[in-house]
Amino acid sequence: MAIVKISDDFDMRKIAESGQCFRAAEVKPNIFRFITKDQIIYMKQVGENKYDVSCSSGEFAKTWADYFDLHRDYRKIRENILRYSSQRPYGDFIKAAVEFGQGIRILHQEPFETLVSFIISQRKNIPAIKNSIEMICGTYGRRMRTEHEAISTFPGIDIMVNATVFDLSNFALGYRGPYVRDAIEKVSSRQVDLEILHEKRDEDMLDILQRIRGVGKKIAACVALYAYQRINIMPVDVWIQRAIDEDFQGQNVFYEMSVYAGIVQQYVFFYKRIGESGYWLVG
Repeated sequence: MAIVKISDDFDMRKIAESGQCFRAAEVKPNIFRFITKDQIIYMKQVGENKYDVSCSSGEFAKTWADYFDLHRDYRKIRENILRYSSQRPYGDFIKAAVEFGQGIRILHQEPFETLVSFIISQRKNIPAIKNSIEMICGTYGRRMRTEHEAISTFPGIDIMVNATVFDLSNFALGYRGPYVRDAIEKVSSRQVDLEILHEKRDEDMLDILQRIRGVGKKIAACVALYAYQRINIMPVDVWIQRAIDEDFQGQNVFYEMSVYAGIVQQYVFFYKRIGESGYWLVG
């Protein structure tokens, strides 16, 4: 256990609800759990910019600082986004989205889990996505007991390599089952080598990911953004398309904000899905 200080934008609730990850959760009032690979952390804010974490400060620096992208200055990014957009017709909307989403960070997630999770996410709501992922973890993952819960990690490709389409049908995947099986086959055979994908240019990365059955531009962009930190790449899902149609007069203006397109997308996604409805979870 340790107390760590995070001075930049950081809101655990917004991160957990931001739609970029499916296993983050509030396990007890104001205690949030995040998982990456076989590592689990529980965090609670205990003061201004201070967090009680369930690991040593050294482990936080080694594993979780990268996971939470703490080496990037989101406060400065927000200021740059607002400065640029303030002179544009959509400035008021971007300002509302950025202010509402302040505290969100782009998580640096494990590539195989991210790939499988977003294949599963096609035409599913978030509770259904989470349910399917938890069933996979419960069947193939490593069972762990913490002070808060019993939980399983997301299985690696070495564990899932023998999972058949029939096996996968037990996880409410529907038509996505064969897609997940194709991802397993191509990743395990290194036809799609996730370990070296970070070396590729953006266009090549997206093209390689789309070799997997059922992976189109949107899912490839999700993997590029959330697993490889390509913050200049943005997925276009139903919420972002709605923003383009309703708030940007049919124009995809995200790339006008260049290297921050993926981060702007996250603010807008969160705002369209939760902020405009007037609904928000209050801690």
